[in-house]
Amino acid sequence: MQTWSTAEVVKLTGVTARTLRHYDAIGLLTPAGHGHGGLRRYGRAELLRLQQILLLKRLGLRLDVIAEILDGALDEIAALERHAIQLAEERERLDHLAATVEATIRQLEGKQTMTPETWFDGLDADTQARHEAEARSRWGDAVVDAGERAIRAMSAEERSAIPATFEDFHRRLAALRDAGAEPADAGVQEVVEHHYRFIEKLWGTAPTAEAYKGLGALYTDDPAFNATFDEVQQDLAAYLREGMNAYADANL
Repeated sequence: MQTWSTAEVVKLTGVTARTLRHYDAIGLLTPAGHGHGGLRRYGRAELLRLQQILLLKRLGLRLDVIAEILDGALDEIAALERHAIQLAEERERLDHLAATVEATIRQLEGKQTMTPETWFDGLDADTQARHEAEARSRWGDAVVDAGERAIRAMSAEERSAIPATFEDFHRRLAALRDAGAEPADAGVQEVVEHHYRFIEKLWGTAPTAEAYKGLGALYTDDPAFNATFDEVQQDLAAYLREGMNAYADANL
């Protein structure tokens, strides 16, 4: 049986070795076997499964949903139809938001007057409610409520600096990754330590090992989070997740 090494799969597909290790660790893509020194080997069946993973991921499906589809626990057509509905809803929301922004620009330029009833078109409170509901299901009411109190207690300047702080973490990690640092290396763990302390500040409580690892899983599995990381560096979310898992195992 013909097999391909990790390096050959990386060259063939463009997927990083770290991503392949992550897929193996979560049971999404198990190698056909291992060669000399424990190096992973992939056969045709594994390459076909990887092709399907990448296709479904490109369509915006989460990794856990992809696993259910490929393992036969979830019908692919039903999953894609559900995802299509979600995308259509999001497109409609963005269309409304874009129209509101354009109208606001015209109002600020003095070319159009907006009535108060139109000021909030596209600013869908339901999206925030869905995100809050997911957070409560993952970490519980006490964590979410503490986080809300912590953020309310911040100054306006502190709140406005939150996105830049996360972007700084991501760029520092990307630079370390480019330099060949592994997620468990000291330099990466120093950045992850700062990340953990910032999450602690935002949550208003210190995340447990389980909660911190769960946050890492959210980074990789949620398409919206993944896209944010990919803007800095492809598969950076998986790199951070490995670093978070290592930090949690060693310190929490």
